[in-house]
Amino acid sequence: MSWFLFITIMLLLTWGVITFNRAVQFRNQVNEAWAGIDVQLQRRYELVPNLVATVKGYVQFESGVLERVTRLRGEPAMPIDRRASEESGLSQSIAKLFVLAEAYPDLKASSGFQQLHNSLVEIEDHLQYARRYYNGSVRDNNNFVEGFPSLLIARLFGFKTAEFFEIEMASQRQAPAIDVSPAKGKAR
Repeated sequence: MSWFLFITIMLLLTWGVITFNRAVQFRNQVNEAWAGIDVQLQRRYELVPNLVATVKGYVQFESGVLERVTRLRGEPAMPIDRRASEESGLSQSIAKLFVLAEAYPDLKASSGFQQLHNSLVEIEDHLQYARRYYNGSVRDNNNFVEGFPSLLIARLFGFKTAEFFEIEMASQRQAPAIDVSPAKGKAR
């Protein structure tokens, strides 16, 4: 009977160690995936001021876009759901810039504007891939943390579920309706 008890304890310990290590692996994968999103967001933050400056040469545009970028750069540790909301708002502001460009043929034809636009689309493509990888990592982590019997080890050692990250991309959304008066050169 003692061998049976010994083997049972060893099997449970082995299972516990393997389960703990998998939980650590999933948590680290989520953190690494978030770092990939953060890199793409930083690239976007660096591009937006140049885009706004290019548009300003043609039309007055709200400074809220630059303020939002500055705030997001300075507050990288905000909760994911709030970050997603802020990023979607920034995407909507960027989409408004592109709508304004439609009303100004010289701006739209500007090589600087076109280059910035293409760079933004490329960054948002990379951001979309990073977001998909992150959300896949979150799904795997959450399945592991919430599934039985791994949830026993997860709860014992404080492993938690992670939040999905969904944002609306400026290059993928429908253009918002903006009344542009070329005579005044301002968006309403």
